[in-house]
Amino acid sequence: MRAKVFVLVESVFLCLGLLVLVPSVNPKASSMGNNPPQMTSRPEAISLKSSKPSGQPKPLAVWECTTSWYGEDFDGLPTATGETYDMYAATAAHPTLPLGSIVRVVNTRNHRSQVVRINDRGPYIEGRELDVSYEVARRLGFDQRGLAKVRLELLEVPTRTLAHRN
Repeated sequence: MRAKVFVLVESVFLCLGLLVLVPSVNPKASSMGNNPPQMTSRPEAISLKSSKPSGQPKPLAVWECTTSWYGEDFDGLPTATGETYDMYAATAAHPTLPLGSIVRVVNTRNHRSQVVRINDRGPYIEGRELDVSYEVARRLGFDQRGLAKVRLELLEVPTRTLAHRN
């Protein structure tokens, strides 16, 4: 039990440290202005783990978590960014990542992947770290199961001004 608590506390501190440090290693963040985040190859970005071929953005951080999806009940309602939720868009909800962050979600079971933008907060169920739109769940192949173990690859973090404005 102690070991589980220690691992949980260690994970929380690691995530908090990551959120503090990521904007400082994102060289495009200070020069982006009001433009939305763009996925570009940044060889100078810090990569904790990268097995992707060249030409794809290298992740700033990589971790695994459990994800779920949300769909019809929320379709058309406002998200945390103020935009209208579209269950067919490539978007996701995360409790702590800055709104506007770009993340690649990889289903560890079938290795399908989808790049999504964080535009909402959630999930609010213990043990889950990400909620993706119905369409993303369908493309990743877990819409029938409801849950999946995924690898998250943080590709882009918006500037602090964009994150605070949302």
